Amino acid sequence: MSSAAADSADTFPEDTDSDGLDPELPEPELVGGVTDERLPLRVRLRSLYRFFVVIGAFLPFAVAFLRDRRRWLLFGEGRERTDADDRRRARKLRETLLDLGPAFIKFGQMLSTRPDVLPPAYVEELAALQDRVPPAPWSEAREVLEGELGPVDEVFAEFEREPISGASIGQVYVARLPSDGAASAGGSDVAVKVLRPGVRPRVEADLRVIRTLLPFVTRLAPPGQRFTLENLADEYAATIRQEMDYAHEARRQELVRANFADDPQVRIPPVVAELTTDRVIVSEYVEGTKISNVSTLRSMGIDTTALARRLLEAYIEMIIEDGVFHADPHPGNLAVQPDGTLVFYDFGLTGTLSERRRDELFEFYVAVASEDIEGVLDAFEGMGALDPDADREFMRAGMQLAFDNLRGGEVDVSEVRELVEGFQGTLREFPMRLPRDLALMVRTSTILEGVCYTLDDDFDFIAVVTDYVREEQGQESVQRLLEAGLDEAARIGLAVFRAPTGAERALDRVRRGNVEVTARVHDDGRVVRRLGLRIVLGGLTTSGVVMTALAYGFRDVVGTVIVAVTAAATAGLLGLTAWSFRRSRGIRATPQFTRQNMRERQGRDE
Repeated sequence: MSSAAADSADTFPEDTDSDGLDPELPEPELVGGVTDERLPLRVRLRSLYRFFVVIGAFLPFAVAFLRDRRRWLLFGEGRERTDADDRRRARKLRETLLDLGPAFIKFGQMLSTRPDVLPPAYVEELAALQDRVPPAPWSEAREVLEGELGPVDEVFAEFEREPISGASIGQVYVARLPSDGAASAGGSDVAVKVLRPGVRPRVEADLRVIRTLLPFVTRLAPPGQRFTLENLADEYAATIRQEMDYAHEARRQELVRANFADDPQVRIPPVVAELTTDRVIVSEYVEGTKISNVSTLRSMGIDTTALARRLLEAYIEMIIEDGVFHADPHPGNLAVQPDGTLVFYDFGLTGTLSERRRDELFEFYVAVASEDIEGVLDAFEGMGALDPDADREFMRAGMQLAFDNLRGGEVDVSEVRELVEGFQGTLREFPMRLPRDLALMVRTSTILEGVCYTLDDDFDFIAVVTDYVREEQGQESVQRLLEAGLDEAARIGLAVFRAPTGAERALDRVRRGNVEVTARVHDDGRVVRRLGLRIVLGGLTTSGVVMTALAYGFRDVVGTVIVAVTAAATAGLLGLTAWSFRRSRGIRATPQFTRQNMRERQGRDE
């Protein structure tokens, strides 16, 4: 870690958690650290006013949805909804969210990345939703600045009154610090991010409205979607509060910057800690070309394919190795310097992953690298992200298309249409119930995919992931693969003891199928024991072959001695297994009556 990063880390201590949320942030039921009963009167009054505004805005959608079920609300058959109807309603929903302001704009942006909540037409329409809020007047922004830092003309040598970027939550200005000032970055250009005046009470009022309406919305939703909607509301409340806490953003920015301190290809602007509060964040102003300006980047001699690869590798490192990642990689937050260095801006939205979650994601990456679709689905299910009742056939078909797309290959449009038509409603009936940390990671991955394909139409995601699994992890990968081999051996041994139980269950199923079987079994008392021995030896031999192959493949890491030991042990197990198959009388069974036998007799009678 560089000295600058170390100093900043002392000012902004690390604060990670297990579910993607900052432990210092209030829970959704709290506002600014106070309980709901002690909310300021203006917030409660605004919530009441906004409640009626929101009800009026969404009432037409609720009526239309109910009429889809029953044409005359209380009676009648349901209406058929066409794709044109969905698109018309989706456009109207986008316009409504824009009219309702910052909190609902952010909510719409989150919904646009959740196909498990909305039909495709809505997802596509809301994907175009952007912050279309005009910047706050300079007089209002100045009031916030001076309330936090003091007189603008005394703190800054120069300050441009027009923001260089703006959104529904905050806006960014360019300024210069005085060379003799108290700030550590004296004399340098800085970016000053200012929270929009009055945005917190407006957002808190809207959050109360959303929480009030949530029970009614979930009651109308399909049973399989209720968990998802409740989870989405919690995720939204947490993330928007995170974005409004600039002290939190400064801590995360410095933490990620420290993680990349030794990587010259990634640059994150350092924070000026003395001038940063929970409503203002000041950091070094780092110029760069917007990453979506592909023609400009290529004219600068930058290899955009290598740039996309470097960007994806940086995110894999943040997600798997560091556990803290920049969660808003849209082109406005990514830039490129003339030497190809990646620049990350705006850490208002970040995610954290526990060590256990990172291990689960590594297993997911291993499955992706080997293009093991069943392994990918098992990984999703193991993380609690895939409902066990989901239709595996559809999920496999969709995953195969996703693999083709990630490989940068051409996807057959008719095949996609056929899949979507067959899959219509299945994802929402049996949704991928994404936990909050995974939901944020999926949202990040979706945006990142678009950026990488902008840089290279044929970008191969799987190739990057495969290289990471094979090369970047080094000894850690070897250890995890060896652990996987040991786990597999343990599962085989456990299966031996579970075999009698499985056989009993199979017989139960036979009885339920009205099939009776009578057999005479002649055993000299040793064959069953020999059969069990063969199963155990076969399982151990298989595990030994796998361990030997792994040890040989990574012999430069584990050493030649371990390779020799595993090979000798495997050879011994192989010999014992072969010995167990010497000639013996075995089991003789004469079946007396089966369903197949009954059918043969009936055929002869006919």
